[in-house]
Amino acid sequence: ARWVQSYRDLPILLNQWSNVVRWEERPRAFLRTLEFLWQEGHTCHATAAEADARARQMLEVYRAFLADDLAIPTVPGVKTDSEKFAGALRTHTVEAMMGGKYWALQSGTSHDLGDHFGRVFDIQFLDRDGERKYACSTSWGLSHRVVGAAIMVHGDAAGLKLPPRVAPVQAVVIPIWRNEQERQAVAELAARVEQALAGSARVRTDWREDHTPGFKFHEWELKGVPLRLEIGPRDVVAGQVVVVRRDTRARQPVALEALAATVANLLDTLQAALLQAATAMRDAHTAEVNAYADLAERVAANAGWSLAHWCGSAACEARVKAETKATIRCIPRDLPPERGACIACGGTSAQRVIFARAY
Repeated sequence: ARWVQSYRDLPILLNQWSNVVRWEERPRAFLRTLEFLWQEGHTCHATAAEADARARQMLEVYRAFLADDLAIPTVPGVKTDSEKFAGALRTHTVEAMMGGKYWALQSGTSHDLGDHFGRVFDIQFLDRDGERKYACSTSWGLSHRVVGAAIMVHGDAAGLKLPPRVAPVQAVVIPIWRNEQERQAVAELAARVEQALAGSARVRTDWREDHTPGFKFHEWELKGVPLRLEIGPRDVVAGQVVVVRRDTRARQPVALEALAATVANLLDTLQAALLQAATAMRDAHTAEVNAYADLAERVAANAGWSLAHWCGSAACEARVKAETKATIRCIPRDLPPERGACIACGGTSAQRVIFARAY
């Protein structure tokens, strides 16, 4: 409140990274831990319109980050009054579907706080018209649970599948040799490979001698490295590298001269493929539901998300949660209005919402 005296002091935009401790009764690795790292922002604005615009802007930042970098598709929307942040005017959210049980994960939120917190903390300023007004504020955050989201969305029985844009190692070179002469020849080609990819890809060469090539293949697959580059004596003779994709296991020999361009193209292709696969999974396990019994059956069977009508009543929302453990994840932003009957009471509904179990 001491920072804000005049409209000229606004907006105030604060961003911070911090560790938070919460006493979780049922912790889950990455998703819900006692201590977690998160990014959070807090802003103050002169008008409600500016605060609303900032809250929506930050939700789009989170949606784009999840889709473009983590290859996780989300559904942006608004939380119900029962699910929104306490004291907020409205809470915007991006919801992602996890693999396995096809439950939802709240992956980022942005809260429009109106002037509620401005009044609580007495944040007043002198406006252009000479009147003292309360500042409108926003709060938004994203935590390291998105790491857990990437694991659950993309991982398979062999381990992680890291999106190339966030993978610490984008390509791992596995030298293969049987004697010292072959080792020297392979080392020369490996050095040329590292030089060819320097500056365009994050590369590591695994020279460990106490593990077989097969062990290394499986270990780096487990770690989710997008590309594996195999170099053996035959590849030295041919002047090539065998490139293997983590997602499809597809193998292709690539001449050294074409390696940089091929790796760059494959990384882009793999990034897009992960997003496409995650989107297909979500769409395949999302269905419109019009009968309460069908909703309850889908939830019990872990069949995925259910798009169902809701009248807006907190009582109907609470009934569904109590009887099925499914909650309204959000009122989807991009879903067009559609008149129908509430899944719980049969009353008038203007739009479908997402019902799902959540982590």
